[in-house]
Amino acid sequence: MNPAAEVWEKVKTLMSAEMTATTLNTWFDDAEALALEESRLVLYSPTKFKQEIITARYLPPIQNALHELFSADFQVTVLSEGERNKLEKPRMGGFLPGTEEYTFDRFVVGSSNKFAHAAARKVAENPGLSYNPLFIYGESGLGKTHLLYAIAHTIHTEHPDYRIIYIKGDSFTNELIAAIREGRNQEFREKYRGADVFLMDDVQFIAGRDSTQEEMFHTFNTLYELKKQIVFTSDRPPKEMLRLEDRLKTRFEWGLLADIVPPDYETRTAIIKNKAIRMGMELPDYIIQLIAENITANVRQIEGTVNKIMAYQDLNGDAVDKNTVIRAVKDIFKEKSDILPTADVIIEEVCKFYNLEPSILRGQSRSKDISLARQIAMYQIRRMTNLSLKEIGKEFGNRDHSTALNAINRIEDLVKNDPEKAEIIKDITTNINSRYE
Repeated sequence: MNPAAEVWEKVKTLMSAEMTATTLNTWFDDAEALALEESRLVLYSPTKFKQEIITARYLPPIQNALHELFSADFQVTVLSEGERNKLEKPRMGGFLPGTEEYTFDRFVVGSSNKFAHAAARKVAENPGLSYNPLFIYGESGLGKTHLLYAIAHTIHTEHPDYRIIYIKGDSFTNELIAAIREGRNQEFREKYRGADVFLMDDVQFIAGRDSTQEEMFHTFNTLYELKKQIVFTSDRPPKEMLRLEDRLKTRFEWGLLADIVPPDYETRTAIIKNKAIRMGMELPDYIIQLIAENITANVRQIEGTVNKIMAYQDLNGDAVDKNTVIRAVKDIFKEKSDILPTADVIIEEVCKFYNLEPSILRGQSRSKDISLARQIAMYQIRRMTNLSLKEIGKEFGNRDHSTALNAINRIEDLVKNDPEKAEIIKDITTNINSRYE
């Protein structure tokens, strides 16, 4: 999924809190995000009638959702049939639209990421010749995807004829499933094995999926033998992917492993200064220190805090003082803790992981695989929402509270005693949380 499409999915999730499912399905079921620019989202609706309705009635809620995501004002353009070609081609010849700012020049280097940054630059300067594959790992929000985009943009600039493919691990799996179902296996293989540069984000999501791992094994071998550059990112090193086949673990470790850890105080300070300068804002040193001392988890939270401060200044005319910073810091933590996923979102993500339809998960099938997925969904809903056991049972065909309790207890036991199942729970939890980042 491209960045614009990912943002559009998050916008629809936010709008679902204010709109009925019927309204969302009626006007937005076939709407598509074409581009995400610096301050504009471009949508496409296939009929003139829908385009006019969306433009007349629904731009404000879309813009509100974008502001909630980015703490910045966005324009929204809706194109209809016949207008799609009017969209100006983004910079970089249409390559990875919406990612132009993710360059090496804008990546703040510190002790926490210096090694990964140096390795990524080396790869970008000598694709296929240095550190192949490069495997970058670390927790969410530390800059792994930024480095992937920076590699891609640098190579694209120096070698415009190179075929560069960027894909997320779960998207690779979904594409493969669709290709098998539609008889397009050869087309799928030619697409990925014909790359000059192959970049996969969140490769951990292919673990435990037999056909995806088989396809990745042969894709990797083809690209490696042809000396094509391969780069992976993950939230953990290969040896900790318990459901990953040994033959893939070995190959992922053939090149260079580079980890990224949370930024230290000096790096956090540099990130804040860099972000403020790019936004045309000058922050006093004591304000920068205050942010750096309070926001320590990841780069995304740091940048979000600066965005909040900028929004307060622009929208309310507030001076940037200690109180403004404290309010912005509190908002960042409040956003993280107050947004609870819905049961629908959790069921969607469990179904996506197991390639099931929600109606099947909510139905009466007692097959082993479906029962396990259903129990995991019940367990996640209990952990991540405020729903009672009775309410959880109602989400699954009016099952009673004792069924939900038994399912939750079973998964709790699996998490304690089965490391592979614990890893599955971790992956699904990551996917659910990413819907609200």
